[in-house]
Amino acid sequence: MQKDGVMAIPENARTAAADILSPLPADTQEIFLLRLERWWPDVISGLTDLYTTEQVEQTAIRLVEMAARAYVERDPELRTLDLRRQLRQDWLQLPSMVGYAGYTERFAGDLPGIANRLDYLGELGVSYLHLMPLLTPREGDSDGGYAVADYRTVRPDLGTMADLSALTKTLRGRGISLVMDLVLNHVAAEHEWARRARAGEQHYRDYFYIYPDRTMPDAYERTLPEIFPDFAPGSFTWNDDLDGWVWTTFNEWQWDVNWSNPNVLVEYADIILFLANHGVEVLRLDAIAFMWKRMGTICQGQPEVHSITEVLRALNRLACPTVAFKAEAIVAPSELVQYLGTSRFTGKVSHLAYHNSLMVQIWSMLATKEVGLASHALANLPVAPSTSTWITYHRCHDDIGWAISDEDAAAVGLNGFDHRFFLSDWYSGVFPDSPAQGLVFQENPATRDRRISGTAASLLGISPGDSAADAEGPLAQLRLAHALIMGWGGLPVIWSGDELAMTNDPDWAKTPGHEEDNRWAHRPALDEARVAQRKDPTTVAGKAFSDLQHIIATRKRLAHLHASVPVHIGEVDDPGVLVTVREHPIGTFVGLYNVTPEWRSWPWWRLHQYGLADSVEQLSGEPVHRGGDGHVWIPPYGVYWLTNR
Repeated sequence: MQKDGVMAIPENARTAAADILSPLPADTQEIFLLRLERWWPDVISGLTDLYTTEQVEQTAIRLVEMAARAYVERDPELRTLDLRRQLRQDWLQLPSMVGYAGYTERFAGDLPGIANRLDYLGELGVSYLHLMPLLTPREGDSDGGYAVADYRTVRPDLGTMADLSALTKTLRGRGISLVMDLVLNHVAAEHEWARRARAGEQHYRDYFYIYPDRTMPDAYERTLPEIFPDFAPGSFTWNDDLDGWVWTTFNEWQWDVNWSNPNVLVEYADIILFLANHGVEVLRLDAIAFMWKRMGTICQGQPEVHSITEVLRALNRLACPTVAFKAEAIVAPSELVQYLGTSRFTGKVSHLAYHNSLMVQIWSMLATKEVGLASHALANLPVAPSTSTWITYHRCHDDIGWAISDEDAAAVGLNGFDHRFFLSDWYSGVFPDSPAQGLVFQENPATRDRRISGTAASLLGISPGDSAADAEGPLAQLRLAHALIMGWGGLPVIWSGDELAMTNDPDWAKTPGHEEDNRWAHRPALDEARVAQRKDPTTVAGKAFSDLQHIIATRKRLAHLHASVPVHIGEVDDPGVLVTVREHPIGTFVGLYNVTPEWRSWPWWRLHQYGLADSVEQLSGEPVHRGGDGHVWIPPYGVYWLTNR
């Protein structure tokens, strides 16, 4: 039904919500009901893409009742934050937003210990803190915590849900938003749903993809890629208790859940509201691309994924609009923008998505000392909607996979396979004269694909005993990488330890469960000695920290870097200089990044082209100087952020 051009809310949905809201003051109830009127169409639209008419009606009522209960239970302080965020809906896009990510135990020991690190984060200027998997995983190998056994408890060694609530309250007082992982594609084989499925409860067997023989698994696997070919070949695992084959995309103890069952959607919606009411402000939707299965495809990035996200986001808008979604989707560069919302999903799915292409191109430029491929590839990516935001980063908890398309490579005269092969050789230190100290992760003998593990410092060739003078070149490259993610205009996130130029953990394999996964080499515990050196510029840690601290402080005062403004790639006048252009209403911002160890130039007349004849370089505060040859000269691995005076 339509009322004044708007889909009318069925009376049973309004009545169900009103009954639950009755303990609240009338004006507080009205806020929820007005939100319901606004977002009910999104709930119905998404559900209609997924389920039968009868399932849509039943599921919609269940979701509204669930959201109303969560709204009633929500802390008044969080309800106030909800209203504040609704009045400042671009809060994630502000230049003041700077992120930091790491593992709790490796950064601060446990959740209460995080409070002792807040002054440290404050020195950097962090306002967005992503603590890697906190929820209780299976014992033993847990894929770094992504095999969740209980979504409603915190790992016992890290604390309790009460500790989590206390931490989020403390962080809010410091202007820091907490980010947590929510694994959507699978649960641990030890999760209650899986245990009850093994016990024979049909209700829970229907939460998973279970087949009595190999007919369906074989049919699916004709088009499914292997994610971890070394230690988890195939996508299905036989289970005696189930008397069947269960879908296991990542590991035999990570069971894919069946989102075509509306009960699964309801379960996860309830989990999201539960975490929101504990003060979590951003949820990283892990493995989101894998959630919907379709025969004859790679079962990644199916359109129903976006319909699911539309429903979950609409539900948040009813009960807890503070909460934002971040899509973890390592997909083809051209497909990334879909997770930020295109066509009818614009503004209705994830608020944030990882700019994997930018990360890959940063490392490609630093290896080749050329910007041609990066300029072409980045210039040809679809533009993100103005209401959503890229997460920009040069390292994360994961390995680096060389997501460079054959088409992009061919456009600049490269062979895609050869270039990806070169990058793996370069960053594993195999290529002649490469200083890199990365590790090969998951080599595929059939495709020769090799991903790379390693901290930023180790990939750049910094060794543990180096002084700042010894590592001058690599530190300049690290500064450039940090400046690129900070000057792109998205929400930049620093991986824990990179601010101190920490090197690979030599003991990564000694922890039980880690010995088969060398990604733990770039997840070292924060080095207290380096923390203590952060104010000494003669040390590697001190130089890296002060460089980053200055870049962040500069970023925060430049309105030009608001993430709603798209970035454009400028013409390549020098093959060693990447040019980024942001045309903000207050004026143009031009970023110049010299990816070579030599002085490189940029034509002076370009300043006039961009309206920057009277420009200043913001990182130094100095006017831009014109060389005698009519060029702007940029030092080795130098960065210029240019705006009008």
